[in-house]
Amino acid sequence: MREYPERVATTTPSDSLIDDELLDRIRSRAAVHDRENSFPHDDLRELHEVGYLRMFTPVALGGLGFGLARVAREQTRLATAAPATALAINMHLVWTGVAKVLLDRGDASLEWVLRDAAAGEVFAFGNSEAGNDLVLFGSTTEAHPLPDGSYSFTGRKIFTSLSPVWTRLGVFGRDATDPSAPLLVHAFVDRSTTGITTLEDWDTLAMRASQSNTTVLDSAVASADRVFRKLPEGPSADPLIFGIFSNFEILLAAVYTGISQRAIELAVASAHRRTSLKAGGRPYAHDPDIRWKVAEAGIAHDAIPPQIEALAADVDGLVNHGAAWFPKLVGLKVRATESARFVVDQALRVAGGSAIYSSAELGRLYRDVVAGIFHPSDGESAHNTVANALLGPVPE
Repeated sequence: MREYPERVATTTPSDSLIDDELLDRIRSRAAVHDRENSFPHDDLRELHEVGYLRMFTPVALGGLGFGLARVAREQTRLATAAPATALAINMHLVWTGVAKVLLDRGDASLEWVLRDAAAGEVFAFGNSEAGNDLVLFGSTTEAHPLPDGSYSFTGRKIFTSLSPVWTRLGVFGRDATDPSAPLLVHAFVDRSTTGITTLEDWDTLAMRASQSNTTVLDSAVASADRVFRKLPEGPSADPLIFGIFSNFEILLAAVYTGISQRAIELAVASAHRRTSLKAGGRPYAHDPDIRWKVAEAGIAHDAIPPQIEALAADVDGLVNHGAAWFPKLVGLKVRATESARFVVDQALRVAGGSAIYSSAELGRLYRDVVAGIFHPSDGESAHNTVANALLGPVPE
């Protein structure tokens, strides 16, 4: 078990786990971690202390008993201060959110994840693979069955957020023991497992503090009791897939919406602070062109939080959208990330050239927000999903 020893706008929930003082401390560290390309250990420690890592765990199991809608609001708030911290913690929250989705639907196969989270364990996502555009429906990692029911995994996982601190890593791979019916095997490995190497290769343009290093698996063994799903290749109706997609897409949308919210706050502050010699020293907040840009950003941003809230509430309420769930989820992710990019761009235009200095918070948000285009589902995959839902699949 691992031990962890500027006020935001009017949308801040009064009952947030992150009070204004904690938010200010987290914000004060964000630029340092970005500059130094370092992991925000202090952020994680303080968030752990207020119960952040056990939000999804039911009260009866030692947690806070939050649903996805509440967790998404917390993540939006956190992202206004430190987007990379929020993105990294998303990966832990996705796994605990998956466990809650399953438990709410009568499947206790990952209840132990919720108990471990309450005990201080940190979960990370080891699914992404370079060149694997099948995402959860195929894998380039080899999953080899062992006689005692355990599996060894050999492959290379990219974008492993929380890589300096995770204690439990969710992985999956392809078991081709029967070539005519290969299986996708989902399991967890522990940090102490032999055959796991973390490469210190996370030196990126955006989301630097997430420290999403590459993880190399070389016959890393997951014990039989940590192997929790064996699914056929391809799309699956298993609740696990819904749990992963719903939590992943909604919480991603929440993080990038936090970036959007903060960008508007900074744009408003800049418009009031900057003055125009041409206009006799009046603030840019009185300039009609600047007002238009701020208003455009506000209009774009304002549409997204209600969509996050509504879809998350449907997950919490066990609403059955059937096959429509996946178009709704990928559509939300794309709208949220693209809207955030637009809002940050407008904010930059309002702030002026000072935003390109390396010390400028808005410049950092401009870099961080671009990472949104790379998370699943990307634009191409999302449009294919929605097109299939509306038009039907293209005949082979």
